[in-house]
Amino acid sequence: MPTDTVPPPVPPPEDATAPRYLVVLDGEGMYSIWPEDMDVPAGWSAEGFGGTREACLAHVEAVWTDMRPLSLRRAMDAGH
Repeated sequence: MPTDTVPPPVPPPEDATAPRYLVVLDGEGMYSIWPEDMDVPAGWSAEGFGGTREACLAHVEAVWTDMRPLSLRRAMDAGH
């Protein structure tokens, strides 16, 4: 007996024209994203991950588990 089920939609491929971003990191361990076609600002460096805005934000959410600046983490670890 034939069924009238509809297959699930296929997600669209990543849009090749969508803006691309880099995940950047500053000296205090703070993360951000930056347009891939622009120079990374002074004080920041490319962390090594790039992709769509959504992919970069998901990566930042996964790896940035402690929002405190590095200097504060060090001070707290030292008991200050």
